[in-house]
Amino acid sequence: MNFYSTEFLQQHAQSIMGFYDPRVVDTSGGFFQNYLDNGELFEPEFRQLVSSTRIVVNYAMAGKVLKNPQYHKMALHGLDYIESHHWQAESQSYAWTLNNHQPDDMTQQAYGYAFVLLAYSICKKTGVIESDDIIQHTYSLLEQRFWQAEHGLYADEISADGVLSDYRGQNANMHLCEAMIAAYEATADSKFLDRAMTIAKNITQRQATMTDGLVWEHYTTDFEPDWEYNKDDPKNLYRPWGFQPGHQTEWTKLLLMIYRHNKAQWLVDTAKSLFDRAFEAAWDSEHGGLIYGFDPQGKWCDDDKYFWVQAESFAAAAMLFEVTQDQKYMTQYQQLWHYCWEHLVDHQHGAWFRVLGRQNNALSNQKSAAGAKCDYHNLGACFEVLRVLG
Repeated sequence: MNFYSTEFLQQHAQSIMGFYDPRVVDTSGGFFQNYLDNGELFEPEFRQLVSSTRIVVNYAMAGKVLKNPQYHKMALHGLDYIESHHWQAESQSYAWTLNNHQPDDMTQQAYGYAFVLLAYSICKKTGVIESDDIIQHTYSLLEQRFWQAEHGLYADEISADGVLSDYRGQNANMHLCEAMIAAYEATADSKFLDRAMTIAKNITQRQATMTDGLVWEHYTTDFEPDWEYNKDDPKNLYRPWGFQPGHQTEWTKLLLMIYRHNKAQWLVDTAKSLFDRAFEAAWDSEHGGLIYGFDPQGKWCDDDKYFWVQAESFAAAAMLFEVTQDQKYMTQYQQLWHYCWEHLVDHQHGAWFRVLGRQNNALSNQKSAAGAKCDYHNLGACFEVLRVLG
């Protein structure tokens, strides 16, 4: 199996789409988001903003890369739902979750806005839509509600009654950086690239120097590292304690995406450092794959194997190989793919399993769940490597 080939990656991306194609569209609006391994639906009425937007990204990107105009129609179907159901015109805000198409949780999450910005940017970039209007509008809302100019980073969360949370984190900022890169590529408006650079530098340089050169997840209101936040909950879905190998390598990918547009050498140097240290600390030489989290002393605090960690890491390895031509990154790319092919790809039903135990045992029969997985990371990783391959 040649994992580093255009043909393989296109075929594999198509096989992932094949899991969703016959069952993802809800004719009453939006996409179904909760699937068991065999494709059976559960909780069909529950929707979450991040999944609603990520599935749009999947179909917009797949439509272009796999040359399938029908996928662009499906992306538009998803965008329409975001505009007609998640977006609440009266309050000018987004429903974080919906139940039976009605707003459920109205907490405003910068993480959610990041994916709204990404969805519209990718749709513009791939020709699904023509207007920049909502891209610009979303940027303005982020500016008004979450941007903290004195720190050069975004706050995280505003309660339904308008109170800004004290929590500050890197994860929303990381995905906002991703969205800003896409917005720049969609519009050629330099403010988006400038903002991506600012976020990237502040998280991977300034903040990381406080935490031994690695990206820590949680911060106090003034962006000091919060070493205690969720210490008793290292498996928290959105805010796990510990260093996240997958986020170090995801930052590698983002830094190298910026490097395509700005040849600052620190982007490559930082990308290499984050990737090398994450791989060294987290690769499981006994059972394969990268574990989920390690503590400040380098001891594993969560040894489960998450699909997205491996996917972001193989994309990062391919991009590092492209930029440095260092053969070790191709070796690591192949290691990651061999692991994924053997353990995470569902060769029976399609798509990938979400999470496995350290010994690659199944922990759940839920393949995808609202807010947790819609095969966005692994599809996006395939598309990113295809971009490297030209």
